[in-house]
Amino acid sequence: MENQRRKVTRVLGVETSCDETAVAVFDRERGLLANRVFSQLALHAPHGGVVPELASREHLERLVPMIRDALTDAGLEAQAIDGIAYTAGPGLIGALLVGATVARALGFAWGVPVAGVHHLEGHLLAPALEPGGPRPPFLALLVSGGHTMLVRVSGFGDYRILGETLDDAAGEAFDKTAKLLGLGYPGGPALAELAGRGRDGVFRFPRPMLDRPGLDFSFSGLKTAVAVALRERTLDEQDRADAARAIEAAIVATLVAKALRALAATGLDTLVVAGGVGANQCLRRELAAAVTAAGGRVYYPRPEFCTDNAAMIACAGLVRLAAGEGEGLPVRTRARWPLDELQAPRGVAAGGPWTGSF
Repeated sequence: MENQRRKVTRVLGVETSCDETAVAVFDRERGLLANRVFSQLALHAPHGGVVPELASREHLERLVPMIRDALTDAGLEAQAIDGIAYTAGPGLIGALLVGATVARALGFAWGVPVAGVHHLEGHLLAPALEPGGPRPPFLALLVSGGHTMLVRVSGFGDYRILGETLDDAAGEAFDKTAKLLGLGYPGGPALAELAGRGRDGVFRFPRPMLDRPGLDFSFSGLKTAVAVALRERTLDEQDRADAARAIEAAIVATLVAKALRALAATGLDTLVVAGGVGANQCLRRELAAAVTAAGGRVYYPRPEFCTDNAAMIACAGLVRLAAGEGEGLPVRTRARWPLDELQAPRGVAAGGPWTGSF
């Protein structure tokens, strides 16, 4: 049956895909009215990574109080919410189920439609949260702990993956090599901070897959190269900083080179950087310099919109709900969900939120 468009002004967004519990309220006219994020880093740090069962339990404890607080922040009662969007995947299945069941229960109680949102679509829409953001078509470099991919964004729901990682994502490469340097969890920010005190040229690590055509990535060999270079060496603090600088340089150089290659291959001149690794200052600096020198433009969401948040989920959900998308009684979540399976809702294929749907 063909979707019927709805009048949707305010959407409650819920994000529980991994180790951040996040709630947001987005208004079509007024923008972001509330945005709350609770990080579970302290909970998972002693274990050196995310423990799925602990993550799910923490979401279960935090989510409902955070929804109440977000409505208070927005100055709204529940009756003012026109729809609810939640992250349906990809992610940790137990964590996803917490957000999905709470969202579906509230939708039933409040009598409003509910839509499951693809987590990566949320990241691709994060620039739409900023004034003066880019409009399609553009190239997106989506880099996070679990994903590294280059995506041609032709419009809302119209995504074509041009290249992706064959093994470890960039965020995993940061975390795994940080562990070799004795840094705590999460390793990426700690390694970046240490790299700021390092010296250029003391270590050099490979730039994987730059010697062959194509736009795919591979970072698994970087950990091996770092392990071999540091084997049987007693490292002082300067050595560790020098190694961190070389690791960061290798990851960033690879991402920059592949992004430039993709821009040239597609003929696009606009690059959007999304995902948690997009908050890395070295990556931002090097990409800005390289893309600008090539005659292009780079857009970054602010750091709080790079990492997991519910604002981006509410943003994507508003478009899908307004187009008439919604779900019946079954609760659906997906641990794995290819981005290119998504389709644009009827009526927004020309560009969705970038062309005035908000």
